[in-house]
Amino acid sequence: MKNLIKSVVIVIVLIFSSFAQAQTKLPKLENSLLWEVSGNGLEKPSYLYGTVHMICTPDYFLSEKTKKAFTTANKLVLEINFADSAEMTAMQKMAMGKEPLSKLLSPEQLSKLNEILKKTAGITTLQVDNFSLMTVMSLISMKSFGCTDIKLYEMEFIEMAKKRNIQVGGLETVKSQFEMFENAYSNDEMIDMLGETNQEETAKLVAAYKSENVENLFDIVTDKKITSEKTRGIILDQRNLNWVKEMPQMMKKESVFFAFGSAHLGGEFGVINLLRKAGYIVKPVMN
Repeated sequence: MKNLIKSVVIVIVLIFSSFAQAQTKLPKLENSLLWEVSGNGLEKPSYLYGTVHMICTPDYFLSEKTKKAFTTANKLVLEINFADSAEMTAMQKMAMGKEPLSKLLSPEQLSKLNEILKKTAGITTLQVDNFSLMTVMSLISMKSFGCTDIKLYEMEFIEMAKKRNIQVGGLETVKSQFEMFENAYSNDEMIDMLGETNQEETAKLVAAYKSENVENLFDIVTDKKITSEKTRGIILDQRNLNWVKEMPQMMKKESVFFAFGSAHLGGEFGVINLLRKAGYIVKPVMN
């Protein structure tokens, strides 16, 4: 159960990072999940890597170019430092709701959620009554992959960092991320999102990921009609802006391998474009 909760809550990062507002016309990004950051006074290049957070084991891959870049970095930085035991404890605690869903939701909302759970996961609201809506969302997302043998990219990178004995850091904390998610979504929006999660959409996402098609990935995860402008700004754009304020100081000190959800790479307020605007050279690593 402990490992299940760990996997479930980690994937929340992917689910709730998948929305962005319409962007102005930008130069097309090449097909690569790995991007090198240089210039603007950096002594050594750093790297951006877009993950899908979780994927079925048969679909899991890590290219040689990515492994090579990782071996040159002095530090691994994730959205949240899952190597920190305190963060993991906080994550498992926050997976549980502040109050039971049966008290949090109206009878209409509870009935709608129950139908979605029966259809997508073969369970009822009674079985998840003590979980938060975000945890329920991640459970359904895991089901949408259609497999039980799943790999988590962040955990794979952490194991690689341990083998190299390099430091692991985070751009956010579990507490700040959960508070942000709670402020960004109404209960109705959360339930609507649950109803939109299905294997067909997940299959499209995985196919785009395996082809390293950053543009397609961005289009897939931002093609949503159920999230407000306010929510999209909080969940994706503002986080990217916050990260890009922190990253220069990290990269100035040493070569950093940043790994975060691939939805954060593209778009007007994507990390690639924001770093370019800040004066850095950000180019795809093709081989």
